[in-house]
Amino acid sequence: MKMLTLIVYICLTLVSCNELDLPKKFSDSTHTNNWAVLVDTSRFWFNYRHVANVLSVYRSVKRLGIPDSQIILMVADDMACNPRNPRPATVFNNANQNIDVYGDDVEVDYRGYEVTVENFVRLLTGRLPANTPRSKRLLTDEGSNILVYMTGHGGDGFLKFQDSEEITSIELADAFQQMWAKKRYNEIFFMIDTCQAASMFQKFYSPGILAVASSLVGEDSLSHHVDPAIGVYIIDRYTYYALEFLERVEPNSKKTMGEFMEVCPKRVCISTVGRRTDLFERDPYRVPITDFFGSVRRVEVSDAVVNLTLSADADSVVKKSAKKEKFRFGDLLPIDTLLSRTAKA
Repeated sequence: MKMLTLIVYICLTLVSCNELDLPKKFSDSTHTNNWAVLVDTSRFWFNYRHVANVLSVYRSVKRLGIPDSQIILMVADDMACNPRNPRPATVFNNANQNIDVYGDDVEVDYRGYEVTVENFVRLLTGRLPANTPRSKRLLTDEGSNILVYMTGHGGDGFLKFQDSEEITSIELADAFQQMWAKKRYNEIFFMIDTCQAASMFQKFYSPGILAVASSLVGEDSLSHHVDPAIGVYIIDRYTYYALEFLERVEPNSKKTMGEFMEVCPKRVCISTVGRRTDLFERDPYRVPITDFFGSVRRVEVSDAVVNLTLSADADSVVKKSAKKEKFRFGDLLPIDTLLSRTAKA
């Protein structure tokens, strides 16, 4: 193992970015991995649409390449198994019931009464108990682009959790600042679908955050349509049109975040979509949508020959290291020893 580490180190030392002639656009990229934190904060059957909202976004990011190991899904109530559900083990986001967003491979990380303000803030800031399993941790770093999607019932400067507590815009802003100070993200896209949603990003002050909200302060965020078979509203307007856009996105798509932030104009959303871009350094119209909703790596293919020949000094170091590393297999079944012991007995 030591020899392998030494070889890798020497190779990286000998080969620089200049030798590989990497394009400037590629070299300047600081985004190395993608994560998603998807939160539904509402309980009770009549809030079916909020579960459909979050599961629809979950389905989209998985389809575009973010693995379950890098998605934290928080669902406050289990609509799929609710006794009122006429089709158990399913959740639909349209009246035609074309897509079961619950599916057979949903991995819920926080469910029911685990969905609390404390757990959410601890998740973002990394202040979790030592015995917290890996699946409940946001293991991001300074190269992580994070999608944070939230849906539920809110008001001016707050979002309710479980109809029993609330997180304020100031608390959320401070949590993001802690993440920045601890180098837990590269960029964040904050997306929220609730009443007076824009009030939740007004207090943000950390760099690298792009935000969109389904309604401005003083406006309600409305539902889209009812499914007569289920008997409740099954998706909110803003999320419905956002998902309509995402369904046309593929991993190699050229669509941008700027285009995505224009979905659901007031004539169809009824509420006014709020946006905040002043904390975000890049032009949203030049940011691929897969920088947040997918897990696509920029790769530059080069046919140039790269010389990886080791120098004489480096070669001698490797040979000396190889001589020191001696391996041998232990005798897993020492027959001779066992027979000699039996004979003595």
